[in-house]
Amino acid sequence: MSRGLRLAVSWLTVLPVGTPVEMDRTIAGQALYWAPLVGAGLGLLVAGLLSALHALDTPALLAGLAGVAAPAGLTRGIHLDGLADTADGLGCFGGPRRALEVMREGTTGPFGVATLVLVLTAQAAALGTLTETGRWVAVVLAMAAGRAAFSWCARVGVPPARPAGLGALVADSQPPAVPVAWSVVLLAGGLMAVPGRPWQGPLAVTLAALVVLILSAHTHRRFGGLTGDVLGAATELTTTVILTICATG
Repeated sequence: MSRGLRLAVSWLTVLPVGTPVEMDRTIAGQALYWAPLVGAGLGLLVAGLLSALHALDTPALLAGLAGVAAPAGLTRGIHLDGLADTADGLGCFGGPRRALEVMREGTTGPFGVATLVLVLTAQAAALGTLTETGRWVAVVLAMAAGRAAFSWCARVGVPPARPAGLGALVADSQPPAVPVAWSVVLLAGGLMAVPGRPWQGPLAVTLAALVVLILSAHTHRRFGGLTGDVLGAATELTTTVILTICATG
């Protein structure tokens, strides 16, 4: 296993992958190349869980809640924490320095709580519908695309908001070919996400990418660059958009 892939697995999951990888800017950038593949693996696990629950006639809402809880546990909740911190940073008064201070406080404020409730509720409802309709490819697509969002946020030209931290390790590290290549793969996979509606999956991927680019531009302006929390927020928003659109209809 390459060091970049091993770091991606150890960073994005709770799975044991042997000796921890020493994280530097080069290896961290390479880990983002592999992140969508790790997301697809998580998506397969969640889809398998939902399929088993469906076979047991589990109510859709309960299945959806299990589908939300499983990836949260498998990822240590790091993306949800990033989503909440980003929401609090965007919602506070003051300039970039004050926003970054709020994000580092370690507590979740009203903006963070409200955002978590809305996002997790939307994900649970969408996963419940996808379980009822057997749209398992959409689950894998959403998880993979959520991690592909990293490369859009850390693309060349986006500086770090802080001199240290995860954002500093990966900011300005992703050549344009990386997010573009993963987008092409995801658009192709999206053709199979909703049986009978080959356009719906690619539409979901396209709209999710647009949301991520808007988030990246706004956080760049608000925080002065990229932070690790923004990566988590991008993941959860991307996943939510794709799940919701693929569950519609």
